[in-house]
Amino acid sequence: MSRRCELTAKAPMVGHKVSHSNIKTKRRFLPNLVNVTFLSEALASPVRLRVSTHALKSVDHRGGFDAFLLKAKNAELSPKAIEIKRRIEKKQAANAG
Repeated sequence: MSRRCELTAKAPMVGHKVSHSNIKTKRRFLPNLVNVTFLSEALASPVRLRVSTHALKSVDHRGGFDAFLLKAKNAELSPKAIEIKRRIEKKQAANAG
């Protein structure tokens, strides 16, 4: 399992650990990932994803899981999230038409 957010594509970054004597050694800054179960209103089912805590706040800010996915770019989403997004779009099109 990669250390990448499935909704925002946040990934580990590389930087330096700097000592008191200013010696720099490589280190990794890992994203704060949590396993979360979202409830999709359109699909009426739970969806489990591994997302960053920043993404959790973004989902809440954008008005819920379905709204977040519909506004998100496919380049940022994981294949699993893209599939969920397609299912939501299909369900909404069926309800509208």
